[in-house]
Amino acid sequence: MNENILIQKLQAGSTGALETLIRRYTPYVSACAYRVLGSLPREELEETVADTFVELWRHAGELDPERPLRPWLGTVASNKAKNRLRAYAPAAAIPEDAPAPVDIQRQTEERERGAALWQAVDALGEPERTLFLRYYYEGEKLKTVAADLEMNLSTAKTKLRRGRLLLREQLQGKEGVELG
Repeated sequence: MNENILIQKLQAGSTGALETLIRRYTPYVSACAYRVLGSLPREELEETVADTFVELWRHAGELDPERPLRPWLGTVASNKAKNRLRAYAPAAAIPEDAPAPVDIQRQTEERERGAALWQAVDALGEPERTLFLRYYYEGEKLKTVAADLEMNLSTAKTKLRRGRLLLREQLQGKEGVELG
């Protein structure tokens, strides 16, 4: 369904339109939030994504159906993630027998590898990007993702294989990025 129509239906209070937009944009919103949150627990990322779509529902009346929704969602997701990152702090004091602090250099390298991977995935064209994110990141069944994208299962498998090869080529050229 056309995004303009979905936004108009959302503005009219359609939860079906909201569900469609959530399915369509969750991979993108997740990628935007991950870029900010990095190695925080997955629950923080999931909460940020959920908060982004709550904001979409709350501010539906302010949206312009003639403007693309993707930039708006990306901005909201990034801002929500920044707020969550600022507020994130362990609630309890660190006990004396706690293990040594995390190696900051290792954590930085992991974050850079993750950012390089997200950048490479984000550079994939559609429908490959959505297929890749929903299958690998969201953990959806390939059969379901392929059906939603109106492609047969063998085509989806081929696109995933080609996408993996393309990502491998792109990431091997980046300094400090190793693939297993």
